Amino acid sequence: MARLKTKFTCQECGYESAKWLGKCPSCGQWNTFVEEAEDKKGGNTISGLSAKAVNIADIAADIEERFSTGINELDRVLGGGLVKGSMVLVGGEPGIGKSTLILQLCQSIGGSFNILYITGEESVNQVKMRGNRLGVDSGRLMMAAETAFSAVEKLINETQPGLLIVDSIQTVYDELLTSAPGTVSQVREVTLRLMRLAKTKGVVVLLIGHVTKEGSIAGPRVLEHMVDTVLYFEGERHMSYRILRAVKNRFGSTNEIGIFEMVDSGLEQVSNPSEIMLSEKPENTSGSVVAASMEGTRPMLIEIQALVCETGFGMPRRMATGIDYNRIVLLIAVLEKKAGLGMHDNDAYVNVVGGMKVTEPACDLAAAAAIVSSFRNRPVESGTVCIGEIGLTGEVRAVGRIEKRIMEAKRIGFKRCIIPAGNMKAVARMKDMGDMVIQPVDTIGEAISLI
Repeated sequence: MARLKTKFTCQECGYESAKWLGKCPSCGQWNTFVEEAEDKKGGNTISGLSAKAVNIADIAADIEERFSTGINELDRVLGGGLVKGSMVLVGGEPGIGKSTLILQLCQSIGGSFNILYITGEESVNQVKMRGNRLGVDSGRLMMAAETAFSAVEKLINETQPGLLIVDSIQTVYDELLTSAPGTVSQVREVTLRLMRLAKTKGVVVLLIGHVTKEGSIAGPRVLEHMVDTVLYFEGERHMSYRILRAVKNRFGSTNEIGIFEMVDSGLEQVSNPSEIMLSEKPENTSGSVVAASMEGTRPMLIEIQALVCETGFGMPRRMATGIDYNRIVLLIAVLEKKAGLGMHDNDAYVNVVGGMKVTEPACDLAAAAAIVSSFRNRPVESGTVCIGEIGLTGEVRAVGRIEKRIMEAKRIGFKRCIIPAGNMKAVARMKDMGDMVIQPVDTIGEAISLI
């Protein structure tokens, strides 16, 4: 009898080695190699696609066929809806609401096609109980509790679905492979076969995946490379708000976010997030400033809070939640150098309210204003929005899409906007400003004197 040949595969990146290694030379992770039997099957190709090279001018460009999910916030993140023949991966922590969102999608989605829901972690009765709570009673939805891919493939051929849901991809395995479900070889093979199915039959495949404690999709990174769209469902489990964010999208932007609120009857869309984020903003309190941020095409007003107090240690402490820590350290250094704030013996804590994450530099001025307000214990005038990027020399630099930011502030009811002087040309073209007061500034010193 021939000796079974094995190989060692990194469970993070899929790197293969003939012997066990403590550290993966590809991704640098430790203790990720698992011994697996070598797969002797032939190479994988997507059937129906010619291997012959053709001139790009001779290729017929088909218009991508989209259909709405019936959930506006989800359509916004996807770029307008689901694309026929695409693969979408939805990741999130356990209990965050992934399965709830997908079940609500099954109820609201348009079209006359069948929907096949493959559950590998729960029985169909358990999914049905959740569906009853969410009011899901679509006659087009069919469910099956199965983990073997051969059985899944048989169900697909029998039902001919237009939308296939797999919950979760880590539980499905190919019987021809000897490795355990969830390993690199299993996830790679199952995903590749599902991709072949999606591209050849025009089926939309929606995969649900777990995330690790670091916040990334569990299993090999190759999974994210193979799919067309990767969505992350974020939020604190003890808070009711959830954020759906696209980190990869071949058919749309990755800057859009969708906001939901978890209630007893499921997930409800939040169409006006600015009012939600500012609903509990304290009045006449130091260290609280409103910023106008852009999430894709959507302007959002968010509250940035800061707390500055004397340190009890030799080294002052800096903490940042929802905003880049290094950015806060940089802003404090600029305030010390250009605005004369002596914060060398003060702790500084900065927080973006509501669990939001700020990445764009247009919120620099608001964060700096909150720090100064807390340091001097003087509240910022009510009804003020701060917009602008701060440079290392203390200048306040212009930002993009200033018109949308100002109009969102006006709609919510704010009366004053402190903006970079470089944006005044764009502001001069705006109409219907009402009683909104625009105050341009060139430097951080000017902004602090106005605030």
